[in-house]
Amino acid sequence: MAEKPAIRDSIRTQEKILAAAQVEFARRGFDGARVDAIVERAKISKNLLYHYFRSKEDLYIRILERTYETLRRRQSDVSVNGLDPLNAMIRLCENTFRVFVEEPDVIVILNTENLHRAKHIVKSTIIRTMYDKLSENLREILQAGVQQGIFRQGVDPVELYISMSALGYFYLSNQHTLSILFKRKLGAPENIVRRQAHLVDMVVSYLMRKPEPGDWTPSLARGS
Repeated sequence: MAEKPAIRDSIRTQEKILAAAQVEFARRGFDGARVDAIVERAKISKNLLYHYFRSKEDLYIRILERTYETLRRRQSDVSVNGLDPLNAMIRLCENTFRVFVEEPDVIVILNTENLHRAKHIVKSTIIRTMYDKLSENLREILQAGVQQGIFRQGVDPVELYISMSALGYFYLSNQHTLSILFKRKLGAPENIVRRQAHLVDMVVSYLMRKPEPGDWTPSLARGS
């Protein structure tokens, strides 16, 4: 059955609002963003915006959800089904980095929410559900790698993902200052390729290296 025109128009209107809101929030953050500017950019009335979104915060939370949906969508094709664990891990590393490169608003919006100490994201159950699935997916890849004798045992999937993400996120979020400090254009295409390869090598080398006596372990951490 074909989608009804009223439903199509509603979806189209909401998409216009969300696209305009993403630009405004990415440029000005939550505090600086103005509903009037979103309305003007979307070419709609303010009443129509409030018909779909209860408040500026409600709209911002939806933008956060879209941001995480973008990130997870780029990672969702990675699983143990059809890929061996090593290639699955490589793909996950590459996709995580590439979404930061190709969707720069993701970094800006996540930086903004961290400045607000996650007070908006905590109101979204959708985002937490997405990351429950990511943790499970990563755990499956690690388990398959251990079973095949490829990966080391005992890797925490959450710790691994944080490290994997940080290797790309920090590089890109700080590229302007680091480019000046190290006299290297970190955003240049050849350096983006270099960084992606470095990220993959760091993660895969860690996973494939078998722990040896004397290696650092959590039990050796100060105060444990």
